[in-house]
Amino acid sequence: MPAPPPLEPSTRDRLIAAMTDALRRRGLHGIGLTELLQAAGAPKGVLYHHFPGGKTELAIAAIDRVVERMGIGLDRLLASTPDPLAAMRQWIRGATEQLERTGFEAGCPLATVALESTPEDKALRDALARAFERLRERIAQGLQAAGMPAERASGVATLMVAAYEGGLLQARVAHSIEPMHRITDTLLALLPAANAPENTP
Repeated sequence: MPAPPPLEPSTRDRLIAAMTDALRRRGLHGIGLTELLQAAGAPKGVLYHHFPGGKTELAIAAIDRVVERMGIGLDRLLASTPDPLAAMRQWIRGATEQLERTGFEAGCPLATVALESTPEDKALRDALARAFERLRERIAQGLQAAGMPAERASGVATLMVAAYEGGLLQARVAHSIEPMHRITDTLLALLPAANAPENTP
């Protein structure tokens, strides 16, 4: 019996996908509502049906979706790769390859939106803070599962996320993956093995 055809994405999912792509390439303020609706193939007026808070609420939904997918990818890597630092190298390499495939146009939407947000964008900044926290927690949990002490794992996870976001920004503006490779190689060479004992005075 042939498999049923895949379900078409809902209007809500199309809106989230269009916003995600816009955030990666142009930021929140780089695309207007009309263009966004055209990209989603959605009629006018449907945005506020699914997202009463308008463009900001849609951006928050896109951020949540991105982090959910990043978390799933991280979990798979950490589950399949015994060395969590090797898993981190693969994670960063995947993001680097995606950036290169898009002609250095599509970076991480989290950093893009964070850089253009203002103190008045409280809901947006809260969503970004939660997103970064979730990433740090996922990485720290993987490092702890491999034997790294909790405090060290938390610090390394914070450093990893900073290197990931900062490396993508540098690679994007340089139009080259070289900064990302250099950051990754240098960072991972400096980090101890996950199961290394704590330094004692």
